[in-house]
Order: sequence, then structure tokens, then C-alpha cells
Amino acid sequence: MPTVLDTLQKGTDYLARHGVDEARLNMQQLLAHVLKCDRMALYLDFDRGLDDTVLEKLRDFTRRRARGEPLQHLLGTVEFCGREFVCDHRALVPRPETEELAARLCKHPLPPRARILDMGAGSGVLGLTLAASLAERNHPASVVLADLSEEALALAGENRECLGLGAAAIELAKSDLFENVSGGAFDLIVANLPYIPDGEITALSREVRNDPEMALAGGEGGTELMERFLDAVPSRLNAGGTVAMEFGVGQGDALRARAAAAGLEAIEIARDLSGHERFLFAVKAAESA
Repeated sequence: MPTVLDTLQKGTDYLARHGVDEARLNMQQLLAHVLKCDRMALYLDFDRGLDDTVLEKLRDFTRRRARGEPLQHLLGTVEFCGREFVCDHRALVPRPETEELAARLCKHPLPPRARILDMGAGSGVLGLTLAASLAERNHPASVVLADLSEEALALAGENRECLGLGAAAIELAKSDLFENVSGGAFDLIVANLPYIPDGEITALSREVRNDPEMALAGGEGGTELMERFLDAVPSRLNAGGTVAMEFGVGQGDALRARAAAAGLEAIEIARDLSGHERFLFAVKAAESA
């Protein structure tokens, strides 16, 4: 009977031959998932024999991972800012850069009972992380998760329930940008909209191409949807309110100019941990006395 150690070694070699990065870590996570145990627990049980039921399920996962199916889709969950979210084919797999943005925004000062909009919410990780963080600090907020995809919104709804956040505080809105977003202005608008140029989609990694194309393709130049968004932002922000968004490499100058043309102020382009310009922050001017 194959042991945990034997299976890990063979599976790691198989994934590596098929071009999977961090093959051993992937194999550890898949085996831990099948065995319903912590990944580190595998090291305490290397000699454990694995029966045919476990091996067959693991083989299926390993083959799918080797074909480029994202690890997060196979596990069914992803960790984001210390919380676990449901993750599958219905929405973009959250990227580390988006987690950086969420961490920054969790420190952003907001008024009591703030209104927050997560535009292009996907699985809801940005808006739900902010809502959960504020609730933990007894600073509840009203949050709208907006997306054009019904499937993504269904996933966001599942994550809302998993985090114990009620529908009264977290609204789901099927909307093309602000078209169906109601309820007045917001104190904070966050966005992770599609920013990949249409012609570059086929050059993305196998894993990324498993994400919904509508969550990736940002138009011919990649910035078209984000520019439409910035044009509309000032009319949906409260005075003194902030917009924060993620964008692609090389797009900062165009978006800074668009934000300025829309009348936004205090425009800042911030870099991610890899040193790339990645985030835009801007403010709607406070009303004059």
C-alpha cells in the first residue's frame, strides 16, 4: 500500500514534469485536502498507508492540476487577509496584489456607518474583508457588492454567508458599473476591474486562463473599462470620499490623467510589494464652507 511519503514524492515529480510551479507545496495541499487534515500533519504521518478511495480522488485532483486548473479551484477555498473564502470558476482567483490593497484599505479612516461600494466585486473578497474588519472593530458599515456577472454575485453571496455577514449590511447588485447601483453616494469606492488588454488574454498562464474572461479583459488597451469607471466616480462619492483601485503594469499614467480630468484630487499612484505601480487612490474634494 502506498504511503503518504511515497505518494507525495511521486505526485510532486508528476506535477513538476507538467510545469506546475511549487509542485511539492501543491501536492502537499492536495493530499491534505483529500485526507481532511492540516498540511503540516502530513509530516507526522509519512508512513501512513493510503487506500484506493483516497488514491483515486487524489489522482483526479493531480491530473487536473497538471492540466492547469488552479489549485484554489480544486481546494474550493482561498485564504485572503486571514479569512477563508469560497473560490471556484465563477470569479477571479484573488491575487496577492489585491490582498495588499485590502490590507491598506482596512487601515483607511472612515466615518461612522460608512457606505462602501466594491465595484467589480467578483467573489467579494475586497468588500467583505472591509466589512468584516470594520465589524470586528465595532465600526459597522453598509457595503454594496456590484458585478455584471450573476455567477460571481452568487459566489459573493455564499462568501457573505460564510463570514456571517447579513444581507441587511451587504447588498448584492447586478450592474454594468454604476448602472444599477442605487442608494446614494459612498464614502469609499474600491475596484478591481478587468485590466488585461484583449489581445494579451491568450498569452496568460494556464491557471489565469481558467478565470472568467469577463473578469480579465479590459478592452483593446486594457484601461477602457477603468476609464469609464473613473469618469463616473465623482458623482457617486460623498465629499471627502475616496476611490481606490487596482490596475495593470504600465497603466498608472493614463489612469492618473483620467482621474484628474474627472475632477478627483489628492491622486496617488502606489507600488505593490514587487515594485510595480499597481494602485490608484484619489479623493473627491470636500465641499467649501
